[in-house]
Amino acid sequence: MAAPLAPGGFEFAIDRGGTFTDVFARCPGGRVRVLKLLSEDPAYRDAPTEGIRRVLQEELGVPLPRDQPLDASGIRWIRMGTTVATNALLQRRGERAALAVTRGFRHLLHIGTQARPQLFDLEVAMPEVLYEEVIEVDERLIPEQPDCHLPGRVAGVTLLVQRPLDVARLREDLERVLARGIRSLAVLLLHSYAWPGHEQQVGALAQSLGFAQVSLSSAVAGMARAVPRGLTACADAYLSPGVRRYLRGFCQGFRHGLRGVQVLFMRSDGGLTPMDTFGGARAILSGPAAGVVGYARTTFDPQDGTPVIGFDMGGTSTDVSRYAGEFEHVFEATTAGVAIQSPQLHISTVAAGGGSRLFFRSGLYVVGPESAGAHPGPACYRKGGPLTVTDANLVLGRLLPEFFPRIFGPGEDQPLCRDTAAAALSVEEVALGFIRVANEAMCRPIRALTEARGHEAARHVLACFGGAGGQHACAIARTLGMARVFIHRHSGLLSALGLALADAVQEEQEPCALPYGPGAFPRLEERLRELERRCRDGLRAQGFEPEQIRTEPFLHLRYEGTDCALMVSARGHPAHPGSCAAGDFLAAFTARSVPQCHQLCPSVTALSQCHCPVPVSPALSQSHHSPGVPAPPDRRRSTIVVEPGCVATVTRFGDINIAVGAGPAAARDTRLEPVRLSVFSHRFMSIAEQMGRALQRSAVSTNIKERLDFSCALFGPDGGLVSNAPHIPVHLGAMQEAVQFQIRNLGPELREGDVILSNHPRAGGSHLPDLTVITPVFWPGQPRPVFFVASRGHHADVGGCSPGSMPPHSQSLAQEGATFVSFKLVTNGEFQEQAVTEALLAPGAVPGCSGTRNLRDNLADLRAQVAANQKGIGLVRELIEQHGLEVVQAYMGHVQANAELAVRDTLRAVAARWGTSLAAEDTMDDGTPIRLRVVPPPSPQGSAVFDFGGTGPEVLGNCNTPRAITLSALIYCLRCLVGHDIPLNQGCLAPVQVRIPPGSILDPSPEAAVVGGNVLTSQRVVDVVLRAFGACAASQGCMNNVTFGSARGGYYETVAGGAGAGPGWAGRSGVHTHMTNTRITDPEILELRYPVVLRRFELRAGSGGAGRHRGGDGVIRELQFREPTQLSVLSERRATRPYGMAGGLPGAPGLNLLLRRDGRLINLGGKSSVSVEPGDIFRLLTPGGGGFGPPEDGGDPQGPPEPPDPQDLWRGSAFEFRQAQEAL
Repeated sequence: MAAPLAPGGFEFAIDRGGTFTDVFARCPGGRVRVLKLLSEDPAYRDAPTEGIRRVLQEELGVPLPRDQPLDASGIRWIRMGTTVATNALLQRRGERAALAVTRGFRHLLHIGTQARPQLFDLEVAMPEVLYEEVIEVDERLIPEQPDCHLPGRVAGVTLLVQRPLDVARLREDLERVLARGIRSLAVLLLHSYAWPGHEQQVGALAQSLGFAQVSLSSAVAGMARAVPRGLTACADAYLSPGVRRYLRGFCQGFRHGLRGVQVLFMRSDGGLTPMDTFGGARAILSGPAAGVVGYARTTFDPQDGTPVIGFDMGGTSTDVSRYAGEFEHVFEATTAGVAIQSPQLHISTVAAGGGSRLFFRSGLYVVGPESAGAHPGPACYRKGGPLTVTDANLVLGRLLPEFFPRIFGPGEDQPLCRDTAAAALSVEEVALGFIRVANEAMCRPIRALTEARGHEAARHVLACFGGAGGQHACAIARTLGMARVFIHRHSGLLSALGLALADAVQEEQEPCALPYGPGAFPRLEERLRELERRCRDGLRAQGFEPEQIRTEPFLHLRYEGTDCALMVSARGHPAHPGSCAAGDFLAAFTARSVPQCHQLCPSVTALSQCHCPVPVSPALSQSHHSPGVPAPPDRRRSTIVVEPGCVATVTRFGDINIAVGAGPAAARDTRLEPVRLSVFSHRFMSIAEQMGRALQRSAVSTNIKERLDFSCALFGPDGGLVSNAPHIPVHLGAMQEAVQFQIRNLGPELREGDVILSNHPRAGGSHLPDLTVITPVFWPGQPRPVFFVASRGHHADVGGCSPGSMPPHSQSLAQEGATFVSFKLVTNGEFQEQAVTEALLAPGAVPGCSGTRNLRDNLADLRAQVAANQKGIGLVRELIEQHGLEVVQAYMGHVQANAELAVRDTLRAVAARWGTSLAAEDTMDDGTPIRLRVVPPPSPQGSAVFDFGGTGPEVLGNCNTPRAITLSALIYCLRCLVGHDIPLNQGCLAPVQVRIPPGSILDPSPEAAVVGGNVLTSQRVVDVVLRAFGACAASQGCMNNVTFGSARGGYYETVAGGAGAGPGWAGRSGVHTHMTNTRITDPEILELRYPVVLRRFELRAGSGGAGRHRGGDGVIRELQFREPTQLSVLSERRATRPYGMAGGLPGAPGLNLLLRRDGRLINLGGKSSVSVEPGDIFRLLTPGGGGFGPPEDGGDPQGPPEPPDPQDLWRGSAFEFRQAQEAL
């Protein structure tokens, strides 16, 4: 509830942002003062304190020296949002911390989901963990049978204490860490969310020994999934001491330390909390959350119910969010590479703000993600900063220096300098071009927040705020088809106003694993009543009266068998006899998880002329109409540009409503223009991205929904790739081959309403579980398709001789499952369910094989792929309606030519450095060679021939690789070598001629087995290409495919290894490399869902190759089986070692071991399928990456692979790992 007001005094609401600090002050008598100042400035110690000082000094009329504490006796309350925690996390300037974790999992948080954030970054740059010391705790809880009666267990989860806590050893380890000066501790014990007893014992002991900060994962984020819970606990331990220091310092700026003044801080969930409970993981979105509250309270009209998009453009980034009558929360989000598991407002951020830097690369305008920051800031700040979006706006007259704060230059008393910006940006058309590209970049997260989730962007109001938002709002609204922009009179500091309007919030939570249904309702209602009681008690303790308090229950729900959960309230879904007494949460969940799919109507304006609005100096008056001018309302706190064709009306309150007109007609010019090239590049990529989000949301299988093993793409009328959202690298070029095959094979048989299903290697397929759904895009008056859209997803099973359709010993394609060449999945708009069902079950006729073992998921995911394609078709058609078919197809060609230019530049640079011929060779474990010779001629064309002549013949096993996969590997390597973002399309291969010997392992016969080629040989092709270019040492060269199946179902995972080192970096340890980037299942979810115990998951020390830069280490992963099952392993680099480079030593090979419960230790080899019994343990040691450069001591410290310790294999507990999901 809103805080009760004191009888008199000043009220301050302050938002300390990354660049500016905004102050909203209500003075005695009702006078409002607003103030904006730099968040970091050498002239003062703390920006919020300085803002309060300036207001008090001006209002009271007495000098208040900066070096003297302020008298707070006249202040009613202070409310703040701050980036202190965010900045500490981004800059890694938190407290020295240690992690106490269950033994066997010391590197669990380093490995995380095993996915890398940037697909094409060979360095695999990732944020480091927040702790510097690890304590392994001897204890273990595991899920047990329903008759387990562990005290304090979560409803629906029963646990067994398999290994009690070893307190004596723990004490020794804690004292050792304390002796190093570390006083902050995070604690993560597996399954502590369900029973925190062991964690509480660890915490009590640590505090008694002298740790100043102890963050228990069960207390900070008491939900299942160990990795995000552990990361949240680490963030809390890392950030809380610094936040407390800041709060103490803030209080010291006032006499008596603000005693008697109500001081509240904004949390990430949009609620205010007392200063003494603010900190750590709940503080990271403090500032952005205040902005959401601000526009929700000032823009949304509950009478008409029109939803609002919040557009908060600041100096370093832009936040977008949505409000439709209630705040949208998520329970997990990632900030600065750290997954935070706590309730927080759903805010998407794009690195494009006023301070975003401007570049011109390979013919493309590029905005960000690099930022000039607050100091030195943009070039016009007079501090020697780089060129930014703010400079472009200033050059165009969209910023009026006389209405901008005079806080720049060495003396902090000068206005913005247009001359500095204009000297760097001499041509206004160039400046406008950068603005248009920045606008398009900021439209992408809005589309993801609306259209990709089933909401039509055009049916929203755009609520614009933030210091830079007003200069871009009209253009962005027009691009998205929105008819109205609302700009509050205090838009330049709406986050500060939101703090003044926010409620104090008390939040309580606890885990529950019950299935939602009538049998669980009594328990749910009991726990919700208890949580409500705690919330009310907490607010009453803050001084609120019972009648001021209202409560709202939330449930975190997911479909059974998945881990994609939504936090939902029952608002708008009242209780009925068949629901929980607190409301119909099932209806609320269904409404959010299966939204209605509206037709999308984005309105994109292709700008090819320079429209500079006329500068006007006076502020708009009430009821004034202003077409096409910049208007400086908000008492010089922000500038608003009213674009041509738009009309602004000032309300009697001083707010601005802008009616967004159609604007200038889009130019139908097919000639290449760099600005439009950048805009179309964004739009084409956005189509593929939105298709991917639609597919993930509507699919049901773990592989697509959670492991993210899918890709979506847009293709031209010739089947050439236009844009491919970078989901899975192995799909990059292969889908183009699949589409072009259908064009050749079906030709005029393709009709509107047809959808093609294909997976056969000779038709551009990768391996049979990857089903590709292709839909032609028709346009009136055109007899042939004008575009194609396609989606490829890995299905859990398509039949064949082993569960999961990943047989390690298949010798023919028929043994690997159902095949589709040019199968019409949809004909004249009718889904051919019976025909596709028969085809999926057909492998059962092959001796020793079965039809699909998961038909229901197959059909559901195929329908999801069809729906994702329809999403793409709608977006393509809207683009054509706005620009015309001829223009869209012309820019398709221009975007492809731009990618070609970037690759030619790279090949020219290679030719200049290495000469006219490059060559490399590597071998598979069976000795089959893969040879490559690259011949970049010295001519200026920058072309090359990639000749795989001499590569070994097709093999009897399944490591044969379809030609399409080799092309995917080549596109991936070329994109990595370019080193910066370029469109991923067929232009990448235009400068390249590829020669692959027919009948070789890289172009086998149509019926050859290929399942291993997609997941194993593709990695070796990458190793060979990168070796030829001298780019880096070899990475693990394998995906380490593990499958097991039993009566309870089947499971499939790929496991991380070591990355290769390069000329300026050490290889990353425990990460997926090159041709895959799928995520791994969280240990707790694995053990809850499957009959295994994950005993160990950590880095394999010393497995990376030695060198000046050492290769990354592989991992050790141990699974103990709890019931009879069939285990299959498909792997490589067991006989060969990942090569080092430039004198670096190779990484260690992998090893697959099975320890039988009778004590026998068995080497399974690289490819094996074996029956296992309860108690058997599978131990996987994945390869390390190669080193780069000669080791300093000239020796090989690596030695042979670490031998297993039978005692250690048996000691401890079980673990399983699931691939996590990307939140939408």
